[in-house]
Amino acid sequence: MTYQKGQYGYDLEWIQKHQTVVELVGESSRVLVAPDLQGRVMTSTATGESGYSFGWVNHELFASEERSEQFNAFGGEERFWLGPEGGPFAFFFDKEKAQTMANWRVPQALDTMAWEVQEVMPEMVTLYKAFKLKNYAETEFELAVTRRVGIILPDEIDFVLNCKIGPSVRTVAYESLNQVQNAGQTAWEKATGLPSIWMLSMYNPSPDVVAIVPFKDGEADAALKTDYFGEIPADRLKVRDGYLLFKADGRFRSKLGIPPSIAKRYLGSYDWINHRLTILETTINPQATDYVNSAWGEEQEKPFGGDLINAYNDGPLENGQQLGPFYELESSSEALQLKPGQSHINIQRTYHFEGSEDDLNEIATKILGVSVYDLKDAFD
Repeated sequence: MTYQKGQYGYDLEWIQKHQTVVELVGESSRVLVAPDLQGRVMTSTATGESGYSFGWVNHELFASEERSEQFNAFGGEERFWLGPEGGPFAFFFDKEKAQTMANWRVPQALDTMAWEVQEVMPEMVTLYKAFKLKNYAETEFELAVTRRVGIILPDEIDFVLNCKIGPSVRTVAYESLNQVQNAGQTAWEKATGLPSIWMLSMYNPSPDVVAIVPFKDGEADAALKTDYFGEIPADRLKVRDGYLLFKADGRFRSKLGIPPSIAKRYLGSYDWINHRLTILETTINPQATDYVNSAWGEEQEKPFGGDLINAYNDGPLENGQQLGPFYELESSSEALQLKPGQSHINIQRTYHFEGSEDDLNEIATKILGVSVYDLKDAFD
């Protein structure tokens, strides 16, 4: 069978030509994991190989033999990174270099380093890697990371979400468990920087896709961070009562952040033309107060006053080049202040739904507190 771009089978065949893959198989769902790319979930589908492929995949980069020392944007709808990105304890800038795009680079362990497959089952895979990272303050971290990805079966979704799924809905869902251990001999301390588990999900952009980020009642305007790469224009960000809407068209580089004080455990996106709803469920520790600050800049007033939730829309850089296009939904653990041998686990769940607008509206209203009918004219 010949598959078209946008179908899961097309991405599966393309990536298999260039990478070792592990395919997790549910009843009709599929989840594609790439061990050589940190065990990231490259893409998934709710309806088999001919179904829609939810993850953004950079086909051209897979086919090319050239690799960048800065960043290789292979794509993938869930990848493991470590924060902070910028600031005095950054992992993405070298000491004494200005924190600008020209000097930004992704550590090899989070970019092109292959991870070891420890166990494979039809619906689950476990991967592992031990490595060292040095931050902007030149503190060296020894880490041992275990990542387990497993399909959530349809009859489990109703229970996990406590939400009735309508008869028209087709779904693929999976859980990733990410464990970071301090494998060194030195305790991780705030004075020299702390890492966080940072989960990033790349999806296909469209003028018809809206990212949805609920937040707790409070001073949202003061708490939201909307100036990572310059202030987000009003025609791309709408702050409503209890949630915000963010244009996910891949045409304007922008990023927003939600601090832990107002963050909720669910966020998502909706394609109102094709009736596709994506929901991420992240881990929130109510006792945690320290979250790494990933804003770029060598000086930070609050290096542990960062975000729990982020959303990113890709767009052209100043030089006209572009990483994608794609958009991202992101979540972070608290800052990990671990003694030697201690570990921390962060769990994220991803749910994709396709179906009638009425049935999808029931899910969005229940989980996100947003009616999909209110999204059609959000950015007109």
